[in-house]
Amino acid sequence: MNDTALPRLLLIEDDEHFRAGLVASLQLAGCTLQAFGRGVPALRALADGDFELVLTDLRLPDMDGLEILAACRRHDAELPVIVMTGHGDIATAVGAIQQGAYDFVEKPFGRDRLLTLLQRAAQQRRLALENRGLRSTLAGGAGLERLLLGDSAAMRSLREWVLRLAPTPVDVLVQGETGTGKELVARALHEYGQRRGAFVAVNCAALPDTLVESELFGHEAGAFTGAAKARAGRFEQADGGTVFLDEVQAMPAPAQAKLLRVLQEREVLRLGAASPLKVDLRVVAASNAALEGEVAAGRFRADLFYRLDVVTLRLPPLRERRDDIPALFRHFAAGAALRFSRPPAELPPALGERLLAHAWPGNVRELKSAAERHVLGLPALAGAPGEGAAGGRSLQGALDAIESLLIEDALKRHKGQIEPICRELEVSPATLYRKFKQHGLAADTHRDA
Repeated sequence: MNDTALPRLLLIEDDEHFRAGLVASLQLAGCTLQAFGRGVPALRALADGDFELVLTDLRLPDMDGLEILAACRRHDAELPVIVMTGHGDIATAVGAIQQGAYDFVEKPFGRDRLLTLLQRAAQQRRLALENRGLRSTLAGGAGLERLLLGDSAAMRSLREWVLRLAPTPVDVLVQGETGTGKELVARALHEYGQRRGAFVAVNCAALPDTLVESELFGHEAGAFTGAAKARAGRFEQADGGTVFLDEVQAMPAPAQAKLLRVLQEREVLRLGAASPLKVDLRVVAASNAALEGEVAAGRFRADLFYRLDVVTLRLPPLRERRDDIPALFRHFAAGAALRFSRPPAELPPALGERLLAHAWPGNVRELKSAAERHVLGLPALAGAPGEGAAGGRSLQGALDAIESLLIEDALKRHKGQIEPICRELEVSPATLYRKFKQHGLAADTHRDA
């Protein structure tokens, strides 16, 4: 099947006249399909057939579209499902996407829009089938582990999600503090998705407000003073590939509106152009601020946020995966030794203790800088001269400090809920409360955090 071929389609629509019109239109366009008015016989056909796509109404006489979606995902988690919905069911349709649907289309819809959507879904199916073997090989993590470093549970889960999402064309929102590696995640989604086009990174906060639309969407000659010739924007440059929008919360309001059009229609309108250009790309947006708060403050469009928030990857700060710190430090130190032509640097116990106890506000980026300073013979952490010496803290004191940090981190993440904290730390409630008293901690202070 080529990139523009229509798929073998399972159509489920209870309105007889609407179903007949869809069948005629899709068959005329070259689509092979079976059509049903109810969910149960359609799912029997799905079990026996070889379909590449399911197009279903949200409201059916015997079951709803979410039940259809769940059954399809049990049959094949990578089978694209598109839901058709009326205006009153938009919220349910968005929920269907969050539960794994490929997309939704609102009735009444034009024939060309539906065909474009079906072609994109067919391409996703083709890529998913091509990459099943590759994903199985990559699940060992050899390549991805070198890109997204760390053996903590949080990083293992992140790599699994990257491998799951990479072969699909779904746009992704990456949220995390500064220095957590958002661009690395975007590059991993691009490289492991095997998109043929370029990876184009854009720092939205670094673009002047007067140039941001021209930079992103391009312009025609004469579109504004100084536009002597036409110029392709970043989205056009990423056609066939991935555009990474870092600090997307800094994008001005007019550009946000145009970005929404790119996400919805997969087309770009250059400044000064009369007609839009089609683009085939994945958008990975990243923010170091909670976009929900930006929406509430009126600085970010709510409709754009909900469009971006279909799939969100949240990157843990370094303080929440302290187990990774020693291995990350050694990795960065080894790279710095090669780059600076210096001998390999050991990690003394006293420095290891300080690394584990440090808050790491700059996250992995700060840790990398610390490793480079250590290789150069400078204090790795500010205010830590002579850190390679034995240190002034006893082993028990160091263990107590680390234990207190781990418990406090768990309290924050689980909002003071005792049962999940006990499961994570593998301690009994009695032991946990004893540790609270020992370290001056309390669950109540975190329950409304």
